[in-house]
Amino acid sequence: MFLVTRDGVPVPRNEEVRRAAADTALVATLPLDPEGRTWLRLDGPGGSEAWLIGWPPGTGTGWHDHGGSYGAFATAAGSLREDSLAHRLPTDGRTGTTLELPEGIDRTRELSPPQGRAFGPHHVHQVLNTADHTHAVSVHAYYPPLPLMRRYSRSGQALRLEQIERPEDWQ
Repeated sequence: MFLVTRDGVPVPRNEEVRRAAADTALVATLPLDPEGRTWLRLDGPGGSEAWLIGWPPGTGTGWHDHGGSYGAFATAAGSLREDSLAHRLPTDGRTGTTLELPEGIDRTRELSPPQGRAFGPHHVHQVLNTADHTHAVSVHAYYPPLPLMRRYSRSGQALRLEQIERPEDWQ
């Protein structure tokens, strides 16, 4: 099961997401594209949603959040770099809003199989496949299912809300 209850809220379990990422038969079902990321929606238990994602070399998500959902992800193949902010940001806002980020909040993690991580509802990050020639594959789970994603641009310590996507934009 992907979920564990924390303070009465079901949240994705990192070890369960890592177990799904280690399922070679599942990972093999994902078609890989040489240029663009690919997705396969998985049945997530208990009202969660999960995704198997393929990452061609040089691709990434850009800075984003998960609309207040809890999440976890694990690398199934290749290697991914996660850049994140160790700072709670407002979870609302209008496009065009710019936040000045304090110094010292940037974090970077390199995640190779079976590494992963869980995160809370205020997490802002970008995930990248920095490899030159190797695809990466990962499993992601969210609870509640993503109500939206906020996309940001970043210039130095300025983070600007550029776009708000809804599920119909990516499903």
